[in-house]
Amino acid sequence: MKQFPRTEVAGISLPRMLIGTNWLLGWSHTGAAADRSIRERYQKPEDFYPVFEAYLEHGIDAVMAPVSTHPLCLDAIKYAEQKSGQKLIIIDTPAINVDDTPAARAEAAAQIKRSREIGSTFCLIHHVSAEQLVNKNLKAIPRLPDYLSMIRDEGLLPGLSAHMPELVTYSDANGYDVETYIQIFNCMGFLMQVEVESVARIIRNAKHPVMTIKPMAAGRTTPFVGLNFNWAVLRDCDMITVGAGSAAEAREDIEISLAALERRAPELEARSSPFRQEILGHK
Repeated sequence: MKQFPRTEVAGISLPRMLIGTNWLLGWSHTGAAADRSIRERYQKPEDFYPVFEAYLEHGIDAVMAPVSTHPLCLDAIKYAEQKSGQKLIIIDTPAINVDDTPAARAEAAAQIKRSREIGSTFCLIHHVSAEQLVNKNLKAIPRLPDYLSMIRDEGLLPGLSAHMPELVTYSDANGYDVETYIQIFNCMGFLMQVEVESVARIIRNAKHPVMTIKPMAAGRTTPFVGLNFNWAVLRDCDMITVGAGSAAEAREDIEISLAALERRAPELEARSSPFRQEILGHK
């Protein structure tokens, strides 16, 4: 199998495609029924393995999720490692308590320690926590260095998960100790707080590699459109986190992505239709 291109973050080799988990853990961004359908399909560690295997076939060996707070995800990763004989790089995205009290800081430290205990390489503070600290008036993220220091103390590589693009710009401007960012980026502007062009500029100017998420806007655009857009715009050091609901979908996304990077047409089956027009062809 052709191996997916790689980049480097803080000395760690990472595939430029990262394994997403929303379509495995039940966060569809479409509705409760879809969420339940996902959770019913992926109930045991072995249910996840065909999807992980499809990625691993192409050397895509890094998974992004709030792994330290979701035991089933951790069990699925460990099962995949045992079954495949390959190590998965864990990009953990835990939510932490950022209240300014001794008890809250102790709770945050314990959660970050848990991230290290499960074998994470990266600990990227989830946006629901990090964004509570943002001060637009100061153009800063007060107290963020406290949590980044906790991450370093555990021997993990620190970063931020951003829905709010200010996390990237303020972190760069203030020289915070981060190695990478997670940033929403898709052609639909889905969940992006400013226009697509502005986020593209922020990513291009970021001082560290960026791990983009939701390239297909949670199913609101097709893989062909969403992935081709992202790969055309991002830098060579940046990554795309791609979730898939089945092994076949993962392989399709990988082929579309490889074709986009190689500037060729992807080798895909045509979509089915009850009365497919001849013009659609077979590939």
